Amino acid sequence: MLVLGLMSGTSADGVDAVLAQFSGTPAQPNWKLLNLVSTPYPQDLRDTVIKAGQGLRLNSLEWLELSEAITEAQAQAARACDLNSQAEIVGCHGQTVWHRPPSKDHRGASWQMLQAPLLAQLLQCPVVHDFRSIDLALGGQGAPLVPMADAALLGRVDGWRGVLNLGGISNLTLIPPRNGPDCGASVLGWDCGPANSLVDLAMHQFSKGKLAFDRDGAMAASGRAHAATIERWLKEPFFQLPPPKSTGREQFGQADLENRLQELPGLPTANFVATLTAFSAAVVAQDLEKLHAKNGLRPLELVVAGGGSRNPVLMSELRQRCRGMRVHISDEMGLRAEAREALAFALLAWWHSLRHPGNAPAITGASKSAVLGVRADPG
Repeated sequence: MLVLGLMSGTSADGVDAVLAQFSGTPAQPNWKLLNLVSTPYPQDLRDTVIKAGQGLRLNSLEWLELSEAITEAQAQAARACDLNSQAEIVGCHGQTVWHRPPSKDHRGASWQMLQAPLLAQLLQCPVVHDFRSIDLALGGQGAPLVPMADAALLGRVDGWRGVLNLGGISNLTLIPPRNGPDCGASVLGWDCGPANSLVDLAMHQFSKGKLAFDRDGAMAASGRAHAATIERWLKEPFFQLPPPKSTGREQFGQADLENRLQELPGLPTANFVATLTAFSAAVVAQDLEKLHAKNGLRPLELVVAGGGSRNPVLMSELRQRCRGMRVHISDEMGLRAEAREALAFALLAWWHSLRHPGNAPAITGASKSAVLGVRADPG
């Protein structure tokens, strides 16, 4: 089956679209990436999405127009990726504007903004969307949803394999080995904390809106990370939580950046960006150390995808902090770093058509596995 996958993550920089072909069994599919297109959001749309995800007050008409603009951007990316309209189905994550994990005080909820019937009509193709809601209804975190897809797409090796996505938020997948006593273990996964979210916001603020991110880690490379601050930040409550756990820009957004800036008055800009960059690597390394201490589990390798994999300073920090495992970019395995999440949602749409479960209780904490997504057909 030919499937389009559309993904816009917490960085809110635009839409990644993939056209992929799937065949074989759901758990071990044969897949081929046919095309990848990244379409940036217009600056005004990106600004509104980021602000909306951090409590910006909008009236009813403004929310409606935002959802229309996001849907149109998804359609534009889809058309650019699938020029001949070959796809039989579309998997679209939508744009997260708020994610509220479950707690003792309230059930979990998450809002991925999209007008799916409109997108189906614009593309004249069925659209599977709203992937998180059934997992949340079953008591799960609703995130991360890509670990089961990671395991199907990348497969197993002789030891535990880690897959790390460095988008706005970092999330980990741990795939059990193909042989040995752990081969029957569950796939694991969780959100670690900020990856690019705080760095991107800092660059935007320091450059007065001229820069959206630290290209090639240039700013971080010119500074020096403040080690004592990183150690203090790692003691914050979220980083002490055991999996399952999920987070987003609601927690690690502009307000959080301002709090961290206030902790370090007078710190040179380059040093602050270097500190945030090293912190993004440190939260991952700490989670892996905690896992090893608790379960004796340490991945042989860490396969890195997402925009952060293009930041050499962040990658260097990961390699230094995750000693004992090979850290490399997913491109080396034939999976473009920018394609990983969009490809995962294409797979989830294919699984939806096959009625194959896409979540796992060991990852999200849901009471059971379930088929993910809601299908919208064109009229």
